[in-house]
Amino acid sequence: MSATARLPAAMRLVSLSCTTLVLALGYAHAQQASQTPAPNPYSMGTEGLNQGPRGLTSYMPVAITVSFASLMARLSAEKPAVEQTHNALLSERYDLSDRPAQGVTMDRAKPIQEGVRIKLPAGVTWESLAAMSPDQIRDQNLYPKGFYPLPHPKHQEGGFVFPHFLIDAIKQQDGRDLKRFDIDFDLPDHFLAEFPPAIYLTPRTDLGDVSQGKLVSLTNYYQLFNGILTPRQLEGLRLLLTPFPQQQFNATEDRRAELPSQGAACFDCHSNGHQNGATHEAPDARPQWFRHRIKTISLRGLNVQRLFGSQRALKTVEDFTEFEQRTAYFDGDIVEATKKGVNPLERGSQVDFMADFQEMLDFAPAPKLDVFGKLDPAKATQAEMRGQDIFFGKGQCATCHQPPFYTDNLMHDLHTERFFKPVMINNMMAVGDGPIKTFALRGAKDNPPYLHDERLLTLEDTVEFFNLILGTKLAPQEKQDLVAFMRAL
Repeated sequence: MSATARLPAAMRLVSLSCTTLVLALGYAHAQQASQTPAPNPYSMGTEGLNQGPRGLTSYMPVAITVSFASLMARLSAEKPAVEQTHNALLSERYDLSDRPAQGVTMDRAKPIQEGVRIKLPAGVTWESLAAMSPDQIRDQNLYPKGFYPLPHPKHQEGGFVFPHFLIDAIKQQDGRDLKRFDIDFDLPDHFLAEFPPAIYLTPRTDLGDVSQGKLVSLTNYYQLFNGILTPRQLEGLRLLLTPFPQQQFNATEDRRAELPSQGAACFDCHSNGHQNGATHEAPDARPQWFRHRIKTISLRGLNVQRLFGSQRALKTVEDFTEFEQRTAYFDGDIVEATKKGVNPLERGSQVDFMADFQEMLDFAPAPKLDVFGKLDPAKATQAEMRGQDIFFGKGQCATCHQPPFYTDNLMHDLHTERFFKPVMINNMMAVGDGPIKTFALRGAKDNPPYLHDERLLTLEDTVEFFNLILGTKLAPQEKQDLVAFMRAL
């Protein structure tokens, strides 16, 4: 007889209970460990989490090993801390107060924000900063925080983030929900373009704003445009308004919408062919912390532009239309695109139709400009005329922004890294900007915020930025006149 068998029954029961308890605790520990997410290899660099010049992999995780419910619960719980950190950065950089300019509005009467909103280091003035060399500014760490690249609201993940007014409008009109449970849009409404924006068509300037003050969507486009557009253009517009799966908005468990989503449409970001401030990250870099935040560019005046994408330099609007869905929709990851439902557009019967409509989108009227894109002296103020002289002279603006549409259709590298040392900012590695498209300045007052990543909130911020970067040393009155001129474009 074994020793265990000779034990009294009570002792055997105690022994069995202890064994059961140990097994139960071990199982519970294993369950708890399984609920703790393993480090994401995509977020790991050669020097640790979000660290190093090279990532461990270019690919995002495909097989998601946790349930959607647990993923949503974890990311929702993390959201307040993520937003608190990002909002603290915005408050450190900017004066975010609502200070509209008197008597100056956007196309549909939304007030324009005025004044320099970038905060300077203590004891520094714009004049003293402009007198310093880039090396001095870098070595003394005096580069204004608001001039550094602006991180995505959740840079470690990126993806489409829409302002609340667009989310509300699309949900009301089309029944789709573009709200993310893990992050909200960051910039205050008063710094964004007016919504919904007007639509002007190059072949029908006699019609003025053809949107009738409405956000164009799948539920109203036919009513608004039947009889104005050709059947080919109507179909192109329908496709621009049709949602397709996207990295954060899709039907898989790896999404950031509460319910399985049909996806996002081109005009969810490019509202009425313009823009609404929606942000994303450029898909053309790895690792993740070296990616750049990007602003949704306006599609107005697309017919006169020859480069597309703020930093990718796509050569045709057809390329831009097709590769947005193949590339930017899925953060440049073709494996993720396959999993989540990439929609390959047919070039001849879909992409071309979409391009046809986009190339009809015109700039808002600029009544003070002549046919050459310069001010009519009979209509312009003295400040605007002085600003035009600065734009084409001392300010060196026209070196890149050439009339009549105020672009040279090229890319330029401002070498902003001359002014600061590489630094990690909220999970984004700031090392400079690289080549940036010369954006058309026609309609500049209707197209805030400025620069490719929305870091410049006002035209005054933009003037201070380029005054420093280009070393033009403009006087305070010259800066004000330059702003007055750009508001007239």
